[in-house]
Amino acid sequence: MSTRKFLQCKEICELLEYYKSFLEMSAKSFSIVTVATVLIFFLKIQLSMQAPLNGSKWSYIGPDGEKAWPKKYPFCGGVFQSPIDFHKDILQYDSNLLPLEFIGYNVPSTDQFTLINNGHSVKMYLSPAMSIRNLPFEYTASQLHLHWGNRNKSEGSEHTISGKHFAAELHIVHYNSEKYPDITAAMDKADGLAVLAVLLEIGPFNPSYEKIFRHFWNVKYKDQKVLVPGFNIQELLPDRLDEYYRYKGSLTTPPCYPSVLWTVFRKPVKISQEQLLALETAMYCTESDDPEPLEMVDNFRNVQEFHERLVFISFHEGLVVSILIACILGVLIILAVTFWLLKKKGCKKGGEDNRGVIYKPGMYKEEEDISKM
Repeated sequence: MSTRKFLQCKEICELLEYYKSFLEMSAKSFSIVTVATVLIFFLKIQLSMQAPLNGSKWSYIGPDGEKAWPKKYPFCGGVFQSPIDFHKDILQYDSNLLPLEFIGYNVPSTDQFTLINNGHSVKMYLSPAMSIRNLPFEYTASQLHLHWGNRNKSEGSEHTISGKHFAAELHIVHYNSEKYPDITAAMDKADGLAVLAVLLEIGPFNPSYEKIFRHFWNVKYKDQKVLVPGFNIQELLPDRLDEYYRYKGSLTTPPCYPSVLWTVFRKPVKISQEQLLALETAMYCTESDDPEPLEMVDNFRNVQEFHERLVFISFHEGLVVSILIACILGVLIILAVTFWLLKKKGCKKGGEDNRGVIYKPGMYKEEEDISKM
């Protein structure tokens, strides 16, 4: 057997082992249809192994854009991919979902983060002392990055809710530090990663996000870096940390490993129009000496097929609205009944006051005629 064929068989076996472990972890969520889809995916992989799995160039547009990803990165054309659209048909309430516990997220200003333009996004490396709990394992923070649109169409979030895009999206990436020594070892494992996603929308100026955004001009071109003073990363998260969507999915960029336990917070965080504009216009995908600079815009992946997965939610979908409507209807009914009772009581009282009075409509006219005689 040639070396190339041996490597192809080895890669296919690794893929099979990967999906075997993923399906074992998610047995309750998937049907036989999903299993069949996985097997079909492996057949496609076997027929297309001429393409390299790793090390290839990719982008969001052009010949290396999203449609070309599966040719170079087979997982990108597979199942369990992210992002997805959250709509009521796929949501299931889970009372066992707990608010996350954040360890070491408040980083002192004497410590520093490294912010870098990697040609696809702006990424900030996080402190290894940061971690999250109340998940199947403890996950240690690795980095955060953002996805956004462009100045003409500010719809740059990757996940959507009932088809609605948000202005941008923040991802905080963690790896399973109970089982793996670092993110490189964890990123291609079925239980390797946990990502927190925050949807961003336009609103008032956000001083917490400005702690990152004000450094964008120092990482204008690819591979440029700048140090950012430490701050409380939890400030970047929404107020309601107990309300979120939870599902098993993938990296949203090549190699698209389906190794991510996603937590997408329900409540968006607001940043100002000026802050969003800075995000959309400050950086380039190209290096500083490139004669044809390419703006870093629209760096989000399209919503992927869901393949019968379940999205578990920590909140009762629509419960608040239902309670509000019920309260309004209840108040209206009480007011209507009260008005009817008061009106009925008034009519009854009027009838009692006039009891025994004899009306003579013609009496006044007759007395007037007699006085004229």
